Amino acid sequence: MVASDSFAEFLREQLAPLGRISLRRMFGKTGVFCDGVMLGMVTDNMLYLRVDDDNRDAFEEARSSPPLNYAKGGSLIDLSFWRAPERLFDEPDELVAWARLALAAARRVASKRGRAPPAPKLPRHAR
Repeated sequence: MVASDSFAEFLREQLAPLGRISLRRMFGKTGVFCDGVMLGMVTDNMLYLRVDDDNRDAFEEARSSPPLNYAKGGSLIDLSFWRAPERLFDEPDELVAWARLALAAARRVASKRGRAPPAPKLPRHAR
């Protein structure tokens, strides 16, 4: 099930410090994108964040929940998206920190697939 309109708006507001946040329906779920890179997915108003070898240890708390998965050929295929702990929705700064780690993982995955997104734009004073 896709994200509700209110949950989608909540995510856009909470994750705004990362960059341009957009959500798109895909595969019966909702993809969460930052500047065109998919850092998460939502199903049943639960946020799952991108995990890879570099951020897996930081997401240890999320390991207790099953990863996002789908059925194929009679078995479940786990995706590299782990459920964000519910407590993060009451801790905006920590939610952004977790999302930043997921975004970095998403950029690494995109780079390995040859679809590296453009580097984030720095403010003029930071150039």
